Amino acid sequence: MPKVSSVKEIFEHINEGFQPDKAAGVDAVIQFDLTGEGGGKYWIRVADKKAEVHEGEHENPTMTLIASAEDYIAVINGDLNPMTAFMQGKIKVKGDMGLALKLQTMFDMG
Repeated sequence: MPKVSSVKEIFEHINEGFQPDKAAGVDAVIQFDLTGEGGGKYWIRVADKKAEVHEGEHENPTMTLIASAEDYIAVINGDLNPMTAFMQGKIKVKGDMGLALKLQTMFDMG
């Protein structure tokens, strides 16, 4: 995936990196709460080896990822290691931690 410069761009192209085989058995809603300049709220429903992207806030997500837009773009672009970002508190996860770990492989990120 080419480098992205905005949160909107990430979610417009996220399905390009989606790996249906890695999402087998997953039925979940992943909320992204990206703060700061250029941030936004998006959610992805993963079910039946498909992913649907929506803008806004889901009322009952399985997992919520919270980060600044700047840090999340750095992770997507491979400039910031996701595990390092998590350990440093730059990325926070509420809910299903196992799903957070699977997120990277399902969407071929970083």
